[in-house]
Amino acid sequence: MAVFMKKQVYIVSSATVVGLEEKDGPLGEFFHECDYNDDTFGCNTWEKAESEMQRLALGKALSFAGKKDTDIEMLFAGDLLNQCIGSNYGLLDYDISYIGLYGACSTAAEGLMLAAMLCSGEIVTTCASVASSHNASAERQFRSPLEYGGQRSPTAQWTVTGAGAFVVSSDRESLFFEKNKPEYAARITAAEPGKSLDAGINDVTNMGAAMAPAAADTILRFFKETKQSAKDFDLILTGDLGYEGTVILHDLMKCEGYDISGCHNDCGLLIYDRKRQDKHAGGSGCGCSAVVLGAYILEKVRQGKYKKLLFVGTGALMSPMSLQQGLSIPGIAHLVQIESEKL
Repeated sequence: MAVFMKKQVYIVSSATVVGLEEKDGPLGEFFHECDYNDDTFGCNTWEKAESEMQRLALGKALSFAGKKDTDIEMLFAGDLLNQCIGSNYGLLDYDISYIGLYGACSTAAEGLMLAAMLCSGEIVTTCASVASSHNASAERQFRSPLEYGGQRSPTAQWTVTGAGAFVVSSDRESLFFEKNKPEYAARITAAEPGKSLDAGINDVTNMGAAMAPAAADTILRFFKETKQSAKDFDLILTGDLGYEGTVILHDLMKCEGYDISGCHNDCGLLIYDRKRQDKHAGGSGCGCSAVVLGAYILEKVRQGKYKKLLFVGTGALMSPMSLQQGLSIPGIAHLVQIESEKL
């Protein structure tokens, strides 16, 4: 069901923290902070490093918005680790009511959607949302440890080391903090919560195929409910289908009479140079769409280069236990409509 924001809701600020591989990619200049040494961020485990990325990202987002943690009424956060421990430990220092999320790679969109709904409904005025992933911690949990050196299939995606944080508010005056004077504001105007969809894919090295049907389902429902089509948007951004999932999504949409190929892109394709960096089908992980949106796409919205876009976070809802039991991988896709507003 499409949800329309009854009150103006803005993404006041965003901040991103990434690893070396991401900084070396095509969008490297846009990210706000990086560990230039070894992706440990001064910690002695990969899991602690991911928590530290969340702490740093939220701190920067608050700074960019000119806010303290006590100004934030609700915090949504999630990651790929069991019981969302990356978020639980990483955000302990912040004095904010916390709600943990698990939407896999759709977590950034899920957090923005929930924050916007609360602000639009006047339940709260200002929220924050954080999402992260770390290549090494994800490999340890879902696949083989890095030291094993297992060969990756061509359809496999590379889990992004990154964290993105967003401050969302219905207070328009928040946009005019002295360090934050954009020409345009990024406003969340609508959302389409996703539905879990199981296409029968059980190949953990081809998550794009598992997520693409869910992406098509959510976009199609939103188009039909709002009587819109691809021509109404400057960009339809998914995250993260990668190369394989993107091809499948385009085919599924064409079968329903919608050609989105002219305005569609995917965070998993944008974050790495697939030829130079050898990332197979592209990037994935909660941090992928969070950092691409937070550093690169929203900057274009604030410059007025994108007037209207759809951000469609896609997630593969699997766990180590479900994989060990040979279960198929359901997918989900949450959609957020973002428009630029002249200030």
